[in-house]
Amino acid sequence: MSKKLQRLKEILTKMESVLIAYSGGVDSTFLLKVARDVLKDKVIAVMANSLTYPSGEIDQAEIIAEALGVRYIIIETKELKNSKFSGNSKDRCYWCKRELFSQLSYIAKKEGLKYVADGTNFDDTKDYRPGTRAAKEFKVRSPLKEAGFTKEEIRSLSKKLDLPTWDKPALACLASRFPYGMKITKKNLTKVDKGEGFLRKFGISQVRVRHHNKIARIEVPKEKLPKLLEKKTRRQVLSYFKRLGYNYVTVDLEGYRTGSMNEILK
Repeated sequence: MSKKLQRLKEILTKMESVLIAYSGGVDSTFLLKVARDVLKDKVIAVMANSLTYPSGEIDQAEIIAEALGVRYIIIETKELKNSKFSGNSKDRCYWCKRELFSQLSYIAKKEGLKYVADGTNFDDTKDYRPGTRAAKEFKVRSPLKEAGFTKEEIRSLSKKLDLPTWDKPALACLASRFPYGMKITKKNLTKVDKGEGFLRKFGISQVRVRHHNKIARIEVPKEKLPKLLEKKTRRQVLSYFKRLGYNYVTVDLEGYRTGSMNEILK
């Protein structure tokens, strides 16, 4: 890992100045920290405020950016107004990232920064990610991937650097909770967000609520399944989810896994 960290620092040094697409997650926080150490004030973090992000994330991201001493900018993205995104085709992520990177590229040019970078890591290459096509079109760099960092290595070094995100659960755009072809709406995004927020109150930090019309398919780590199925917890979850508008509330016995909606593509 020390060699990869040195490689990352060399990559950032050669970039000279950078705008980082910052979400407050494990990867982008680690990248922001190292970039700040290497490039000092030649780094700007940009956070996108959107209905597709879990509530509260933008506030946490602000706190961390301020603690790192990094200048940050918050922008509004309106991907839901794009029918190519809200229609939820298999390249949905491309249209979302296309809007985001177009805004980031404009800001970087305005601020006189040479590059736009995101927190994509080497493990991300193993999943279906059409957003990478948008990254190529806008020449967005992925220094963590270039240095060969895996997710676990990023977590390990984040812990050594005392970053609060080192053990933060993996997050993903809320649009990933909907099967391809099902229209993404503000109402249903809010429903999913509230459902996941409710489940976290039971000490289940890693959770996904997959939305299948009137059916909620809940994914939690396998070791958390007994907790979810406890009589008291089960009753509370059922009651809350039915108030949200779900007729059926199910638990996925395979447990949480990244990109489960992409399994139909295999």
